[in-house]
Amino acid sequence: MSESTNVSAFDRNGARYQTPVSALTRTFCWASVALTLMFIFNNYLIFWRDWPGFLTLAEHLGLFGPSSLKTPLEGTALLLGWLQALSYFACIAGAALFTARTPNRPLRHDSEAMVKIAAYIVRSAFWGVIFVGLADMIISFMRVEDWLTTLVGSELTTSLGRSQFRGAYVHIPLILVGFVVAAFTRSLGFTWLALLVVGAELSIVISRFIFSYEQAFQGDLVRFWYGALFLFASAYTLYEDGHVRVDVLYAGLTTRIRGLINIWGSLLLGMTLCVTVMTLGMWSKSAIINSPMLSFEVSQSGFGMYVKYLMASFLGIFAVTMMIQFASYILESLADYRDEPGRREIGGSSAH
Repeated sequence: MSESTNVSAFDRNGARYQTPVSALTRTFCWASVALTLMFIFNNYLIFWRDWPGFLTLAEHLGLFGPSSLKTPLEGTALLLGWLQALSYFACIAGAALFTARTPNRPLRHDSEAMVKIAAYIVRSAFWGVIFVGLADMIISFMRVEDWLTTLVGSELTTSLGRSQFRGAYVHIPLILVGFVVAAFTRSLGFTWLALLVVGAELSIVISRFIFSYEQAFQGDLVRFWYGALFLFASAYTLYEDGHVRVDVLYAGLTTRIRGLINIWGSLLLGMTLCVTVMTLGMWSKSAIINSPMLSFEVSQSGFGMYVKYLMASFLGIFAVTMMIQFASYILESLADYRDEPGRREIGGSSAH
């Protein structure tokens, strides 16, 4: 590859300067992160707040052929549609502007910034499922033992027996608390959640075989935390290069060739998987993620926990954090390909 097409380079004093390829790559990665987060936000506005969305606006304008809308957009709905459409263009323009205004910013700095974004989302999700799991387990236990009426009264007990009420007034506030706690902590919480999974499973063993007692909420709690542990930890595992590689050649390759493989692997396999999950899961009200969340879906296990709808959201968190991490991985791999300083040594690797 000639110097004129290098993704990053150094001047005579060793300072970095930006080439067209590095600028395009940085713009693409930051735009991918921004568009992913904007897609999630617009998904909330469309299906929870009844905003029209970009596709409805496009249908109204006839961009895909003659409009099939029963009621054309007008007034406030038309304005909201335009705001949502412009939000996506703003993400791309913002990424390009940031790249243009920071031409000497190392690729690894951008990569680390994206890692921090993904880490904050994961931390927030971990704390959220810990708080929700404990609270919902306590409520379910008191309901099955008929203690809840004595403590909070029959009216509130009846309300807590409805998933919409428990989700809106118990789960969502605790999830917001998780976001606040995540802002003041740096631990991702893997250890604590893994310990809680073991403790929850151990409680089933002890109660079943010693006290001959078992309720549906006990198994629900294990599944809830277990699913969160593995889906939320995927982005961190990618950052630490901990995913299993079925490749007998990769370990013997040079750092530059590894970087090239990781770039194309992240782009063609990783990001496409994340887009597929988000598209299939959030494209409509009946999609596999949106549908259970909109209806606060619960399991059919009687007095079990009311968290099944949140387990559907785990797929969304997985897709979002992995998309951000893949964007980070592309930039880090480009830096490795260019032999830029500051390379992370993972697992004692020293190939050059």
